[in-house]
Amino acid sequence: MGSGVSGSGVWMRVVAGAALATTGMIAFGQAAPADAKPKVEPRITKEQAKELFRSVDEILAFVSTDTKLPIEHPVKRVMISRDQVNKYLTQKFNEDEGTKRLERSEIVLKKFGLLDRDFHLGPFLVTLLTEQIAGFYDNKTKTVNLLDWIQPEEQKPVLAHELTHALQDQKVGLTKWSEASEHGVAKNSQEDTKHIQTDEAETAREAVAEGQAMVSFVDYTLKPAGKTLLDAPELADRFKEAAADTSGSPVLARAPLLLQESLLFPYSEGLSFEEAVMVKAGREAAFAGVLANPPSSSFEIMHPAAYLGHVPVPTLRLPDIHPLLDAEYTPYDVGVMGELDVKMLTELFAGHEVSAAITPAWDGGIYFAAQKKSAVTAAEKESTASLGLLYYSRWKSAKAAQAFMQVYAGQLARKYSGVVRRNKDEADAGEQIYSTNEGDVLLSITGEGVFIGEGFPLALSRTLRDKVAGAQSSGPLQLAAVPMREPAMGLVQMMGSFGMMKVAVR
Repeated sequence: MGSGVSGSGVWMRVVAGAALATTGMIAFGQAAPADAKPKVEPRITKEQAKELFRSVDEILAFVSTDTKLPIEHPVKRVMISRDQVNKYLTQKFNEDEGTKRLERSEIVLKKFGLLDRDFHLGPFLVTLLTEQIAGFYDNKTKTVNLLDWIQPEEQKPVLAHELTHALQDQKVGLTKWSEASEHGVAKNSQEDTKHIQTDEAETAREAVAEGQAMVSFVDYTLKPAGKTLLDAPELADRFKEAAADTSGSPVLARAPLLLQESLLFPYSEGLSFEEAVMVKAGREAAFAGVLANPPSSSFEIMHPAAYLGHVPVPTLRLPDIHPLLDAEYTPYDVGVMGELDVKMLTELFAGHEVSAAITPAWDGGIYFAAQKKSAVTAAEKESTASLGLLYYSRWKSAKAAQAFMQVYAGQLARKYSGVVRRNKDEADAGEQIYSTNEGDVLLSITGEGVFIGEGFPLALSRTLRDKVAGAQSSGPLQLAAVPMREPAMGLVQMMGSFGMMKVAVR
């Protein structure tokens, strides 16, 4: 979703356009009892540290053979403590460009209902990342960081994961490679189009980077048995099942669905994507080939056959709506509401079964958020009441469109207070109009298209609906020539930029 919401390295694109400055891994652990005293973690011995340092070159050689990515030069290594890791995470979070964009995107996510209004995303993410970090490779310093409180035999599979990032970095330069989307606020129609066309790129590339590293992790783990992921393809599904269990992670267990899904997406879906490419085209295609020609959307990651078959991803048009808005509003955010966003939205609002039925019928989506110029104070600007939001989606059937509109309408009372339906104001059976504490809401369906306007006056919402819907029928559907990004996926990219998470190695 949108240019304001992407992430990378530690895990997902919550912050749009966040760089893969650091790529790391998350692991799973066992939860301590609620009344347990703080555990004093033993440090590894000097001899163990030396052995771990020596193993880096051996594991790097294994990863190079496994991925077919060449070793251009040795990888620097350093041993760090938990305090150093926590300091690093806090500093990076405070300085990262993705984090800064996340601050803007947070109220868009809340306006959509993906986060509760009273949830404070920044502080929670720092806590989550601190709990989850299992190791990381720093793109800027070209250094793999070893952790002095984790036993060498536990770290070695994580090293296989992190050293894959090192070889990716040597091959394509991860920091530059990951920056594939438009940044900043789109201020006119031409910039709107650029943001929409590139909106999901960084999410897809984060999934590629983590998916490839997960292949190395699995293959290294299976090395003693003389097998690889291709010999045991069911392991990818087992990983997804294990990753869905958050009982071993106290912080992740209480995280909103958005954060849980964002954290897991690059690892689980990225692994499945890479496995599919390996089966179809071989290891060189799955590693060097995908790095050279990366997928451009979450749709391709979730449906590898679309990537392999060069199926174009539809991009809906956003006409020039600035003349209708610029007198009273300031452009705030624009982008794609992709398949992953829809999956999370429908699962949150209606449960897994309904989401599984609706999501495959997604056929494109765009959104635009504008902030009222009358919002002057910091408190006013941080409130969802300051935003007007339009969201237009297209579906593979009128039945699917109707089902999605029903799900969306059903959660309005969860997002707003004072929700009252105004049947008398509805022009036809395709409209649903509501009053809320944040202004008018218009839900409108025509065939396979669903328009949602929230926070705009009714008359303006109808004008925006007609203009946006009309743009879709004025000619052949524009196909994405360059990558795209989604709003929720900024979280994916931003989290991924911090390191490997424990959730990935349960």
